[in-house]
Amino acid sequence: MPRDMRASTGSIQMVSRRPLLGLAALAPVAARAQAPTPGWAPNRPLHLIVPIAPGGALDITARMLGERLQPLLGQSVVVENRAGAGGNIGAEFVARAEKDGHTLLIGAANTLVANKYLYGSRMPLDPLKDLAPISRVSTGTILMVVNAKRPWTSFAELVAAARAAPGKITMGSSGTGTTSHLTMELVKKVAGIDITHVPYRGGGPAIQDLLSGNIDMMFDVMPALMPHVREGRFRALAVGSARRVTYVPGLEAVPGMDELLPGKGVDAQVWYAIMAPAGTPQPALARLHATITQVARAPEFGERLVPLGFQPVTDASPEEFGRFLAAEEGRWRTLVEISGAQAE
Repeated sequence: MPRDMRASTGSIQMVSRRPLLGLAALAPVAARAQAPTPGWAPNRPLHLIVPIAPGGALDITARMLGERLQPLLGQSVVVENRAGAGGNIGAEFVARAEKDGHTLLIGAANTLVANKYLYGSRMPLDPLKDLAPISRVSTGTILMVVNAKRPWTSFAELVAAARAAPGKITMGSSGTGTTSHLTMELVKKVAGIDITHVPYRGGGPAIQDLLSGNIDMMFDVMPALMPHVREGRFRALAVGSARRVTYVPGLEAVPGMDELLPGKGVDAQVWYAIMAPAGTPQPALARLHATITQVARAPEFGERLVPLGFQPVTDASPEEFGRFLAAEEGRWRTLVEISGAQAE
């Protein structure tokens, strides 16, 4: 078999193209475009590095973003996957790239804040020092699904099966230390069950093994899972957020963690963000921030994200996103400690 989260002491939080009512209320989405910041413009194609394998939610988001950035920046945007080491290979590649705004990273909380606690002395970079923040682009939660041919029709049935046969049920994830992995470790602990974690180098390979029946379940981000849920190949048993995700068609009846594990404080939230090499000139960061947030705030971007379980979210400035990252670091360190997870 192939191998390859806000948290606090008392409460764990992990922060169809059909338009939906209420989209305008998503935070903070503006209908009007921002004027690009003058003073810097790319003079060759940009490379947007995805630190996981193709096919996962991060990869989907990167390609949605890249195709909309091209006309605004006047240069093509090449989406490039550099997977491995929980996202560290791609992140280190960007950190060592030329500091001119032409190489960017799209990363999630595991790569940007959790990995330093998972990898310890083997961590090849410090993302808060070696990368420059630009902005978040989306946020959402995770979804627990099983292969539809498996017998479990509810979270309670899954828990009962795991207790009856400890370690027999297998859960795939997009990698060690990802939100899905750390959340499941927490769920296992508070529910008193043993499920075997099988990490992959990205969500795409894990999904393929779940489709073929090589693993039993996933607890991962929604965009790549929802098409299989809607077509009956996967069965959704739970969402990772405290409350139900009523804004996603087809998930209205799927319970949240407050219903399934009341009083345990499980509330998984996922966010994706754009970073540049540390030392990238301020005019480049300002132009990239203005252009990226313009794309993320456009209604059509949200219309594609929301039915898949994500919502657009941006930061008012690179500095504001930097403050958010600094606050997240302590929360994710606590979650890593609670889960007991370590990178292999």
